[in-house]
Amino acid sequence: MSSADVDTQDRSRHLPAHRRGALTDFVAERGQVAVGELAERFGVSIDTIRRDLDQLDADGLLIRTHGGAVSKSAAPVGDRKLDLRLRMHTEQKEAIAAMAARLVQDDSVIMLNGGTTTLAVMRHLRDKRGLTIATNNLRIPAELPTGMECELYVFGGHVRTVAQTTTGAVSFAVTNRPDEITVRADIAIIGVGAVATSGFSTSNVGDAAMMAEMMDHAEQVAVVADSSKFSRHLFAQIASLDRATYLVTDIAPPPPIAASLEEAGVSVITP
Repeated sequence: MSSADVDTQDRSRHLPAHRRGALTDFVAERGQVAVGELAERFGVSIDTIRRDLDQLDADGLLIRTHGGAVSKSAAPVGDRKLDLRLRMHTEQKEAIAAMAARLVQDDSVIMLNGGTTTLAVMRHLRDKRGLTIATNNLRIPAELPTGMECELYVFGGHVRTVAQTTTGAVSFAVTNRPDEITVRADIAIIGVGAVATSGFSTSNVGDAAMMAEMMDHAEQVAVVADSSKFSRHLFAQIASLDRATYLVTDIAPPPPIAASLEEAGVSVITP
């Protein structure tokens, strides 16, 4: 191979279209990558990588983050910021939300916990009438569909800004009463971080405790989780599988989980 051929190949590697394709593949392989690492790997400036990432984000090929990028197929880990999680697995979450919303009857009381899937459920409740909604999801008040009439209650407690939720008791303090008012719901719709044969889990102890308490205060429990949550185990156990009435998800769970769900009496709802 001549030196001219080598130079031609070297220049082709740095053409924007070729580089962006290779960059997309690299981010997909790694899951999450910093700008500096990408600039070093592809032999271009940090400003060039930032422009590449902005374009690839606009094209829907990856998710641009502060300081780098994340693959769209990467599973959420721990307390990844809400604005990032809002843009991951969006089609699956919308499908799950639509199915979960069909479980809600007019004039019922529902509980929704924090998370992006339950936020999507809220948007699909626009045609319901006479609902009473109790939540620790601080984004839900802003997501109320225009013209929707309902009673909305937000649980107090410690605010977790990274997740836009509160953690505390599933109850409400009332003026001039020494104790708190406990509440009940017809259905609790709970988004979880992981689904395994051992049960449901999440990354934060406070969240896990509140989610478990919501389940205990509801006649029925619909766990909503996309398939990226299957066969994972996170730090804090929420409940065993038999605590759920339904699992609403985008595809059938893997055989071991499906068998455990059937044994636990949980109805699996998929598109």
